[in-house]
Amino acid sequence: MNIKNVIKVSGGFVAWVIGSGFATGQEILQFFTSYGYGSYGVVIVNLIGFLVVGPMLLGVGYAKREQNEFKHFDYYCGKKLGTFYSWATTITLIFVMAVLISGAGATLSEYYGLNHYVGAAIMAVMILIAYLLGFEKLIKILGFIGPSIICFCLLIGLITVFRDFSNIDQVPLYADNLAKSQSSPNWVISSVLYVSYNFLCGSTYYTALGASCTSKKEARAGAILGAIALILAIAVMNTAILSNAGDTASLAIPTLYLAKKISYILGAVFSIFLILGIYSSCSAMMWTVCTKFATGDKKKDRIIAFSIAIGTFILGLFSFSKLIGLFYPIIGYAGILFIGCVIYKKFEKKKDIC
Repeated sequence: MNIKNVIKVSGGFVAWVIGSGFATGQEILQFFTSYGYGSYGVVIVNLIGFLVVGPMLLGVGYAKREQNEFKHFDYYCGKKLGTFYSWATTITLIFVMAVLISGAGATLSEYYGLNHYVGAAIMAVMILIAYLLGFEKLIKILGFIGPSIICFCLLIGLITVFRDFSNIDQVPLYADNLAKSQSSPNWVISSVLYVSYNFLCGSTYYTALGASCTSKKEARAGAILGAIALILAIAVMNTAILSNAGDTASLAIPTLYLAKKISYILGAVFSIFLILGIYSSCSAMMWTVCTKFATGDKKKDRIIAFSIAIGTFILGLFSFSKLIGLFYPIIGYAGILFIGCVIYKKFEKKKDIC
């Protein structure tokens, strides 16, 4: 294995997840922190889920790399259910991209005072350019951005934890405020939804990422390294937000609040990383959506990409936190069956070999 390739793959792996929801802390707040001490149960379940499902998708992507237009949904779920998932996921991603674009607008508005609409428009243009660059160049960009954001989130989280960890025993005092942000009835369901949401929406991208690897070992190692780095960052940021639950429970961008609390300069730097995180995740989704509608004609494909960018910009003008609370859990429920199909296919293949 080439270590540089593994790191690039791991960077591409986490790039899908660390969009506006993750980097702002809003996603962590709704799926993890809002359950108080139960959030650590969500962390453990997600560590297991990402370590199991991630390598499976990248491994299959590498194994099927020579097949033109490999339909992974059909491979895992059969023709009828696969076709449903293929189109349902594409439509869903358009709405998720709107969440990401809204996150960009919220970030630029909350920190720099830039008009929300202008910030959202800037991100829409950036992701359009990302698609026009092509998949290989996109992976190179995301492979750098992903680890950088993880490291920066860890820095902010660790400083906050070391400084404010003594406040962790006060979490029960803010239980009612935290509960308002919960994405599901309890932390167990939230655990499953977060895994299924990320892998249902990201399955096309992850199989393509696996196909871009130079060996199956690099694909699996990159997925494992990316999963560990991602969940470690979530665990640290979850603890940091919990330690400041009284101030962060109602914020749209709790992570930015923590950065500004450490240093105004650090907050300014983090806001840049935050935009890069939104860009990385949204760019990957833009590629996935445009690929589904691609005709093979460059001029037509560019018109389609331009139309998608405009459509997601318009949807992104709505409330950021409300969009996450509405769309992400729905996607998570839809993805539970898909995750079951992925795991079943893996064990079915092993049984056939035996």
